[in-house]
Amino acid sequence: MKIGITCYPTYGGSGVVATELGLALAERGDEVHFISYDLPSRLALPRPRVYFHEVVAPTYPLFVSPPYTLALATKMAEVAERAGLDLLHVHYALPHAISGILAREMSDGNGVRMKVVTTLHGTDITIVGQDRSYLPITRWGIEQSDAVTAVSRYLTEMTIRELGVRRTVETIPNFVDPKRYTPDGASSFARTLASDGEAAIVHVSNFRPVKRIGDVLEVFDRIRRRIPARLLLIGDGPERSLAERLARDLGFEDRATFLGNVVAIETVLPVGKLLLLPSDAESFGLAALEAMACGVPVIGTAAGGLPEVVEDGASGFLKPVGDVEGMAEAALELLTDADRWARFSKEARRRAVEEFPTREIVSRYRKLYEETLG
Repeated sequence: MKIGITCYPTYGGSGVVATELGLALAERGDEVHFISYDLPSRLALPRPRVYFHEVVAPTYPLFVSPPYTLALATKMAEVAERAGLDLLHVHYALPHAISGILAREMSDGNGVRMKVVTTLHGTDITIVGQDRSYLPITRWGIEQSDAVTAVSRYLTEMTIRELGVRRTVETIPNFVDPKRYTPDGASSFARTLASDGEAAIVHVSNFRPVKRIGDVLEVFDRIRRRIPARLLLIGDGPERSLAERLARDLGFEDRATFLGNVVAIETVLPVGKLLLLPSDAESFGLAALEAMACGVPVIGTAAGGLPEVVEDGASGFLKPVGDVEGMAEAALELLTDADRWARFSKEARRRAVEEFPTREIVSRYRKLYEETLG
């Protein structure tokens, strides 16, 4: 099968999942063409049966901004014709589903109608809650797609409820490679990030308001006052400067290490004793799943799709949004009880490997492709 994949090429969860899915499909023998404005962050080329096509949006004086949606649709149709794509799998409704549908109509000249599969990742739906003017086109893109998936039951239900979508949305969760993400996979560099006797507390995000970076710092402040600890912050974004300032204001600048965007995150996660994820809501929580696969329990919020990933009281603890004190106490319960931490670590690894394995979930996508083409 020949598959086109479009995603945002950033370090966010949607781009990571789209890239990992494409690579897994290529390993199974499919031909995969990534179509985006930049090389996805976790895509290293060359690789067998994997291709990348860059989208360049032209600028003209009459355009308020470069028309990326149209440039993407044009490139999709071009690749579809030259490579003979069977379908496009787009990640995010806006603008990717819209571009995919336009490309599908443009490539219908030979009588073979290319299919469009859309996967929803979260902010493409929640953005409608912030600006209702996007609701009609988001709903149209979802309803005009040939198949639609969402990464959690929470997101599936939210899509139907908030957008009034009248079609089937299949829940297919994210996945993790248990051979790549392992408890003993830390690099020699990562092992130097925390001294002997220090508990490494990890946070991974795009440093946006929904991630509640202030809560991350507040929880860590309570932890480090009780036990030796170090905070490892992975990622980047608009609130990184805020986090750096808070670390200074709270008096632990020397115990906070900002690593920026890390491509091989599986080499750093295993050094962590806990992952902090106090977000307002996670549509799924890929960072939590990757940490769990490395045997790292999660302290997070009982909001969004995160409870579908982390089992409260078994592979981590989930507290109400904003409950800094509760999250800190839960973290200390594990960090001061080695036997209990070991049980949680083992269960986190088991749950990630058994409930979210790459092979089975990629097979579900492959089956969906076949049914859609059929």
